[in-house]
Order: sequence, then structure tokens, then C-alpha cells
Amino acid sequence: MKQLLQDRVALITGAGGGLGRAHALELARHGARVLVNDIAGQDFGASARAVVAEIRAAGGQAQLHLGDVTRFEDMELMAHQALTAWGRIDILINNAGILRDRSFAKMELDDFRRVLDVHVMGAANATKAVWALMQEQQYGRIVMTTSSSGLYGNFGQSNYGAAKMALVGFMQTLALEGAKRNIRVNCLAPTAATGMTQGILPPEALARLTPECVSPALIPLCVETAPTRMILLAGAGSFEAAHVTMTQGLYLADPGSAGAQLCAQLDAVRDRRGEQVPTEGWAQYQLELAKAAQQPIAA
Repeated sequence: MKQLLQDRVALITGAGGGLGRAHALELARHGARVLVNDIAGQDFGASARAVVAEIRAAGGQAQLHLGDVTRFEDMELMAHQALTAWGRIDILINNAGILRDRSFAKMELDDFRRVLDVHVMGAANATKAVWALMQEQQYGRIVMTTSSSGLYGNFGQSNYGAAKMALVGFMQTLALEGAKRNIRVNCLAPTAATGMTQGILPPEALARLTPECVSPALIPLCVETAPTRMILLAGAGSFEAAHVTMTQGLYLADPGSAGAQLCAQLDAVRDRRGEQVPTEGWAQYQLELAKAAQQPIAA
């Protein structure tokens, strides 16, 4: 097989097990040099060390970094280690995450805050640690890990869903800011059986949802020809794309009656015929002003 990522340097957070482990092995299989990050945890990093050993045993190059994504200084050290070892950083996979599931009525705000801290600030810390370097070298591939819980909602996961949709917004803006420096930023929404899904799905479903079925989705998001601003879904060997769209909607001239008219015409606002996938936030302004411009200005 052609080494699609030959000699590229990839950093993967939360790579001591589950999806992170599968990601590390997949990128290494395609020729990437991989820095395996994880927290030390109760096993003092033994699981992450095992991933490094597995990559090396297969003939690949890998290093271990034990650090917490919620600490920016740890992410700076991670980037420094990779740069010292291999001279550049091409790929960042923001994979680290936790669950604190509970209905919102019963959820402690500390659990809400903790999930956002790991997923959102963790991704921001790791990305900030490599961003200037990627700008300087005019090359970078960054993947955020979103989720169907963020894209579509999931009972008992208000904290997780909020964090995962926040990463979509983070990706959308970074893709715009990185475009002229050849930094391409995308999201991966995995469906996999990991330690975070035990007890949620039946055994026969879990048997199909192996992390190894998800990780191939990283490859097109990390190669030189990678897209940018894509939300790629993957699970059980299947791959889909998600989009944040905008309908054509309605123009209602009279603010005084618009509320009542909207109540009666929400189906027309939701009508998906002619919907678009905006290229930036200004698309909403442009659409709304274009519709308004077709109407006479009230005296």
C-alpha cells in the first residue's frame, strides 16, 4: 500500500486506548511519525506506552508524551517534543475526551464545566500549541472530534453535546483563518465502541462498532489533498458527511406582525428546497439583506 502520510508528523491526544489508539496505529500504518499523548492516569501511562511499543514493533516511529490537554503548558511541551524529535508538525488529531452523562436536571455544573474543559479547551490548547508553527511552515492538517450528540442531540448528554458542537464552530473559523497558509481543519464524528460507550449499546452492536472501522476516515482529512471544513461521520465501516445548512426562508416586512406570521408560517421557513451550505457566517447577512432589498422601504 502506498504510504499516504510518509514522514508526516502527527500528534494525537488521548491516544492511550480506544479511538486514540486506533488512530495512532492507522496513521503510523500510512507512514506517519506519531506522538502518542495521554494523561498518566492510574496506570501511569502504561496503555500509551503500549501503543508506542506497538507502532515501533511494526516498524514505525513513535514517541510518548504524558500530559493533560486542559493544561496549555503540557500541550506546549508536547509540541516542543515532536518538533525536537522530527523537526516539524504536520497533523494534529484532537481526540482526548471524557463523559459525565446525566440528565440536565440532575447534572452538577462542575460536570458540565469539566466536559467542556477537556473537549473544547483541550482542543484549543493543543491547537494553539501548534498553530504558529503550522502557519510558519505553510502546512497543517487538524482534525477535531465532534459527535452526533453535538450535531443532533442525545438525551443525558447536554454537556457533551454542547462541547462537541462547539468544536464544529471552532473548526469552521479555524478553517477560514488557516486557508491562506494551507492549514486545513475538519471534524470527525465517530461511532465506535470504546470505554465511553460500554453499557449504552447491546453487545451485537458493539461488536460492529470497532475503533478500527473509524480510523480510516482520518486519512483523507490528513493527506496533502485534504478538504477543509468537512464534517465526516464514520462507524461500522460506513462513512457519511454532515452539513450545517440554511434555508431560503421568508421575508416579512412588518416587524409588528412578523411574530404572529412566523407562528403560522414556520413550515415555510423550514422548507429545505433551495437550502445552502454557507461558506462563512456572512452568508446569513447576505441572504437576509438580499431579500430585504427586493422590498420597498416603508415611508
